[in-house]
This record gives sequence, C-alpha cells and structure tokens, in this order.
Amino acid sequence: MATFTLLRSGAWRVQVRRKGAYVAETFLRKTEAQGWAREAELAIDAGLKPPRRGQPAAKKGQATFGQLVDLHLADMAEVKRTVARSKAFVLKSLKEEFGRTPLEGMTRERLIAYGRARAASGAGPATLAIDFSYLTTILSYCAAVHGITVSLEQVKLARIALVRLGLIGKSDERTRRPSQDELDHIIAFLDGNPRQIIPAVCAPVQNYIT
Repeated sequence: MATFTLLRSGAWRVQVRRKGAYVAETFLRKTEAQGWAREAELAIDAGLKPPRRGQPAAKKGQATFGQLVDLHLADMAEVKRTVARSKAFVLKSLKEEFGRTPLEGMTRERLIAYGRARAASGAGPATLAIDFSYLTTILSYCAAVHGITVSLEQVKLARIALVRLGLIGKSDERTRRPSQDELDHIIAFLDGNPRQIIPAVCAPVQNYIT
C-alpha cells in the first residue's frame, strides 16, 4: 500500500512498495498523490511500468476485475491477514470468469448471464449468493480503499433479477429427520471408537420422589 508524508514545504511525498517494486513521487496536493498511487499500484499488479508524475498511466486499457482481485489479495497479504480457503476458492473462480473483463464490462446483462450459466451448470441459489457477495466485496473494497471508480449499481440490479428468477437465495432447509436405525448406527460407531471420551448417549434421568 502507499505511504503519504507531508513535507515541511507543504507538498506530499508518496511512496509505493509493491511486489518488490518501489516508486516515489512528490505532489503539491494530497488528492493528486492519491490518484497517482492508485495508478502506480494497478500498473505494478499488471506487470507494467508505473507512470511518472504528470504522465498518463502506462496501461493496456482500463483496469480489469482481475486486477482488482489481485489488488485486494495483495493488500490482505501486506497487513498479514489470512484469506480463508473458501474465499480464496470463490475469488479464483470469479477471476477465471471475469479476470480480463474491464470494469465497464461488469454490466447487469453480463452478470445475469453469468448467474444463469452457473445455475445451469448446477450451482444452487446459496452458492450464487456467495458469488455475488464476493463480487460486491471486491468492488466496494477497491472503491473505498483505493478510490477506484466502480459501479455497484450493476451488481445490485443483477442480483435483484436473479433473486426474482429464483437463482439466488438461501440454502434449502432440511426437512428430513434421521431414522432410529441411522441413529443407532452412528451411536454404535461412536461407542466403538476408543478415542471417543464423551458418551454419545446420555443416561436417562430418573426422578426420585422423597
């Protein structure tokens, strides 16, 4: 992440250390320093040379969703925050799907088509809900932390449409109870396990009248 230092002259010194790269520039205004830092971070993540002050960013088109995922994961690693395995798996899948998609391409139509395709391949409503939750997480994080212009409205509209179609929702509630035979098999297995210390079945409580 970028480091900003207010100099005695009143100017702002910004330093960006990322993936072994180091660049620094000085700006009169902090907003200018912040804008340059964002461009530098995205350029480094894309394997490109960061822009110098007053020069346009050296980039192949605009930022992609895949770059935002990399930016988020790099920030988490920098502050030593572990990304849960389930989250890492979902982000990897989303990056495979949208990695090269420019942010302007993350439209309602594109996201609805993705949801329909996922459902057709067997993804349930709860799984799709998780996918869209992490889509929102990445976009909102980069907007809040790095000031990258994104449109969360497109994700919101796509989610509403998929909810109305019944493709996004909560996981199905279990309506079946285990049979006594199934319970007996489980209890027998636990009782036969020498490492099982806590009894699987509690002794019945007897009521005594005094």
